[in-house]
Amino acid sequence: MSRRHFLKVAGGTAVASSAVLAACTTSKDDDSNAISAADVPKDKMTYRTNNNTGDRVSILGYGMMRLPVEGDFSGRENPDAPIDQELVNKEVDFAIEHGVNYFDTSPAYCQGRSETATGIALSRHPRDKYFIATKLSNFDPSTWPLEESQKMFHNSLKELKVDYIDYLLLHSVGGGKDAIEEFNGRFMDNGLLDWLVEQKEAGKIRNLGFSYHGDIAVFDNLLAWHDSGDYHWDFVQIELNYLDWKHAKEINERNTNAEYLYAELKKRNIPAVIMEPLLGGRLANVPDAIVADMKRRDPKSSVASWAFRYAGTPDGVLTVLSGMTYMDHLMENIKTYSPLRPITPEENAFLETIADKLVALQTIPCNDCKYCMPCPYGINIPAIFVHYNKCIKEGNLVRNEQDNAYKRARRAFLVGYDRSVPKLRQAQMCIGCGQCEGHCPQRIRIPQELAKIDEFVEKLKRSDPKD
Repeated sequence: MSRRHFLKVAGGTAVASSAVLAACTTSKDDDSNAISAADVPKDKMTYRTNNNTGDRVSILGYGMMRLPVEGDFSGRENPDAPIDQELVNKEVDFAIEHGVNYFDTSPAYCQGRSETATGIALSRHPRDKYFIATKLSNFDPSTWPLEESQKMFHNSLKELKVDYIDYLLLHSVGGGKDAIEEFNGRFMDNGLLDWLVEQKEAGKIRNLGFSYHGDIAVFDNLLAWHDSGDYHWDFVQIELNYLDWKHAKEINERNTNAEYLYAELKKRNIPAVIMEPLLGGRLANVPDAIVADMKRRDPKSSVASWAFRYAGTPDGVLTVLSGMTYMDHLMENIKTYSPLRPITPEENAFLETIADKLVALQTIPCNDCKYCMPCPYGINIPAIFVHYNKCIKEGNLVRNEQDNAYKRARRAFLVGYDRSVPKLRQAQMCIGCGQCEGHCPQRIRIPQELAKIDEFVEKLKRSDPKD
């Protein structure tokens, strides 16, 4: 059977995501103690060696997905604002000075501006001081023709101001409503994957891999190609954190536990690049009771540092990506990995109990990445999910009208909902078209979740608790 058409007949029917999500971020609400530049060591960074090339890679990778923008906003808060290039330069300079040498970007990040900003910042440093990772982010079918995808690759070289890419990824494989058909359209039927292999042989690509978000059949089949020798993967990017390790599928039946993904790479000696160590900030912004548990265990460590230490502990991990918008997060993460204190067996057992508690909250696994946007009907999908999850975290999601806290929780939910999401952008406006669903990296059944939230809101409005 031709490997070009192998995926067309491969098993697996799970719906997958075509979204792009390779970097992670902390929240401004993280409980970390303020630190200064003087607290951050310059010569203590932990490094891992890529056995394929001998690259000595910093365990902390800089995700260039949520770069700071002008006006003291993050890119999440004001995505249309110009990137603050001066601040990007300062943060990149600080990162390199303190041992970070892996920088991850994409043509799709920051509304197409990340590669340009990354290239400007990094080109001010000697080329041997950093490794650049970028992606073939050809999600739109208009980019599937070979010449269009080739243009995307060459434009990456131009924007990044380099002659070669250190780590090139097929971006978000397994995505789309028909993951197998989409993978073939993006990389196989057009001959693109074979062309990328030729670019590697010509020295334009040093390491070729893929980032995985989706249908497990695609992940397994790409590794089967590695086993057979059809294609060799120098590295693979996966989502790994202490919640997804055993609970990813429990949280969302479409997902795959990180324990399985990592084990499959480890047994093949394929280096793993880790995304979402904080699940889009959710593991840095946990309920107060869990924060208290962590502080009792280790008063000096932030909630976020637990997650970063966990993600960096497996020896098959090459680097852990973090999308660090703010300098304080950059400093804290460098400090966490300078050097890395691996999670002990006792600490691992402790984090397993934390994961169990987080699963019990039954939050919606939204990372506020906004790849479901824009909604054609104007619904602010991530804002709705963020508010819903926030109310769960703060104990303001009380369903029993007989509960003593119901009146307070009802008011907090409804008032907060109207303040954070304009009425014409709330869940009741969803018609269930499903356009958003194929773009969600967490593979959330978005229309179903919006319908449940709308039903809950209507129930709150109809209830009339008495004093």
